[in-house]
Amino acid sequence: MTPDTHAVTHAVTHEEWIRRAKALAPVGAHLIDGADAPGAGSSFGALSPRDGRTLADVADAGPAEIDAAVTAARRAFDAGPWPRLEPAERGQVLLRLAGLLEEHRAELALTISLEMGKPITEAHDIELSAVAGTFRWYGQLAGKLTDEVAHTTPDALALVTREPAGVVGAVVPWNFPLTLAGWKVAPALAAGCTVVLKPSEHAPLSASVLGRLGLEAGLPPGVLNVVNGAGPVAGRALGLHPGVDVLAFTGSTAVGRHFLRHAADSNLKRVWLELGGKSPNIVLPDAPDLDQAAATAAWGIFFNQGEMCTAPSRLLVHSSIAEQVTEAVVARARALRVGDPLDPATEMGALVGEGHLHRVLGHVRTAVEDGARLRTGGARTLTGTGGVYLEPTVFDRVAPDSPLAREEVFGPVLSVFPFDDLDEAVTLANASEYGLAAGLWTSDLSTAHRVSRALRAGTVWVNCYERGDLTVPFGGMKQSGNGRDKSAHALEKYTELKTTWIQL
Repeated sequence: MTPDTHAVTHAVTHEEWIRRAKALAPVGAHLIDGADAPGAGSSFGALSPRDGRTLADVADAGPAEIDAAVTAARRAFDAGPWPRLEPAERGQVLLRLAGLLEEHRAELALTISLEMGKPITEAHDIELSAVAGTFRWYGQLAGKLTDEVAHTTPDALALVTREPAGVVGAVVPWNFPLTLAGWKVAPALAAGCTVVLKPSEHAPLSASVLGRLGLEAGLPPGVLNVVNGAGPVAGRALGLHPGVDVLAFTGSTAVGRHFLRHAADSNLKRVWLELGGKSPNIVLPDAPDLDQAAATAAWGIFFNQGEMCTAPSRLLVHSSIAEQVTEAVVARARALRVGDPLDPATEMGALVGEGHLHRVLGHVRTAVEDGARLRTGGARTLTGTGGVYLEPTVFDRVAPDSPLAREEVFGPVLSVFPFDDLDEAVTLANASEYGLAAGLWTSDLSTAHRVSRALRAGTVWVNCYERGDLTVPFGGMKQSGNGRDKSAHALEKYTELKTTWIQL
């Protein structure tokens, strides 16, 4: 991801995206055992934060629907062909799915933009590129994995093999509904597992398309099931189900705790968590380019409306350059174009919903009451649209122990903290219960290495932010979770190590 993404979708006009949106007919049924399943009659309306209109009536899963989906996945794993295919054959199906995702790129980007408010350019050029690339990468990897022969005594042969773990429950959030689904579903399928995917109730429609494209690509019935519903009901039922062997979750730390309890109260299923973040972004006076550092700091917190667990929400700047960098960030925030997600020129779209907007505004009010200085933003905007929009917001003079400094806002709200020396910066950066990501700007190679090692974060970006590809793992430390998405390491979550000792 880079700040420079407004290219491909400018070929389609704002008016054309609006026309396509009116013609879109999303499917709100569950996908269970290869067929649409309307559920037991309960449903909810999928509301677009763009303008408040209902996009589709979505089936709302309860324990019965979750049980049906898990039963289908269990049957497909225990008796179906998928885990027994040659790994390269599974890879070919994933490659076909990657191709179908690219063929349906415009439809999926439009669905994402409408259901969660992401600008259409970012949905099309970034998210769809990422999810297609994920399925392609794991499709290519599937046939290249090898097992081990242990070096032991001459009278024995010891084999160490990786076997698919079984049925995977994947619960994913709304902020990157397909990217984060792909990070879990693709390696699980490559390993030979079967999956029950529960998307967020705030963004269920793109996952429905993913499931149906999976069938078209050649996934056998029951291998990928998609069930919709609220976390406290459908998510809880999935977490408690004894037929689920692995639960992979991305979302809030509070909900992650629930899934750990569900595992303890059921079958002790393995639970892999990618949770919240309060990522620091440290700018030193010897940064290679202070203007670029400021531009990236602004882009990072306002990209995807700040609805990112890795968002660099704490900008730590050396006192000698703090005002210079802050003014540059504030200027970029004020110049940012907030608008209709379907307008290719929009740089920041709508927050996901009214409830989330009020939570973010609550953080803003508390920060002002606590004495932080509001440099720009902090108010709802575009109120006449019926949508959910917030101004890009920047605070300084934030107390390090205040809620704004310590709690995840998950919105376009930046806090600026000055520091006087490097030790103080590292202490401030690590003064968080989270440890997902961090940024550092310096020209000194030794400083880059020493500070990167000192930062308690799963990913440290040096002189950049939000960069990387599928070759590197992603995940957090401390209360940001455990396990890793992306890279070959993700397969460790969906496989079991087996030792076979043969006495010769």
